[in-house]
Amino acid sequence: MTKIAIIGSGVMGRSIAYTAALAGYQVYLQDIHTKALDDAQAYIQKELKQSIARGYVNPEAENEIQQHLNFTTSMEAAVSDVDLVIEAVIERMDVKIEVFKKLDEICPEHTILATNTSTMSPTEIGAQTSRAGQCITMHFFNPAHKMKLVEIVRGLDTTDETYEIAKEVALGMKKEVVEVNEFPGFVTSRMNCLIGNEAMNMLMEGVASAEDIDKAMKLGLNHPMGPLEVADLVGLDSRLRNMEYLYKTLGEKYRPCPLLIKYVKAGRLGRKSGIGFYNYN
Repeated sequence: MTKIAIIGSGVMGRSIAYTAALAGYQVYLQDIHTKALDDAQAYIQKELKQSIARGYVNPEAENEIQQHLNFTTSMEAAVSDVDLVIEAVIERMDVKIEVFKKLDEICPEHTILATNTSTMSPTEIGAQTSRAGQCITMHFFNPAHKMKLVEIVRGLDTTDETYEIAKEVALGMKKEVVEVNEFPGFVTSRMNCLIGNEAMNMLMEGVASAEDIDKAMKLGLNHPMGPLEVADLVGLDSRLRNMEYLYKTLGEKYRPCPLLIKYVKAGRLGRKSGIGFYNYN
């Protein structure tokens, strides 16, 4: 495993690409939008400069890390000679299936196809390809270069060899790994969505302010971030899609909070839009 392609250069894709480059992999970051790639490149350069300034990265390694990163709008160019593809597109099953079908057609036979989904079925995604045994979930957390965990989720047909390779790659990126047998929401999203949704319900009911709800969770339960801060970081549109999927698959307790729906309709998407439960402007 020396070459990795990342499909989608949004919040997660660019962070995973940076993480892989730091670990010494040759990385090909692909997106259909040139502007998104330009933004991703600027983000990675900024993070690299900050990591060097803070002593996390050796200054002498800067050029080598930059040489590990390749940016392209062509999926064919990105995956033509890679060992692993990590899909990081929008959290919609139809889009992910479309991407995996194309990847199955154009990737080398040995290439493993991983999805970074936080909730959706790797079995369903992998079943649309001719290599279900080589399909798996590698769920990174935002920002991937700082968060320690990768959830590795087996689909029904995922082989032991595929799991071991995915684990080896995650460990090579200096991550901790948990192995999960597929079920909607896996471990972290299933818990995190419940906590966040209840925080939103409490805010809607006037139980406490957003600041005090988050403060209570941080100081009372030792969470590093409050649930509303986390939702803003993830993106409220992404959180709503996750909640809708979990509501569909796991039932009533995952019904999205009406306040979340209202905020998304209003364009209050969190940090990326400048306003969510907090104002970032």
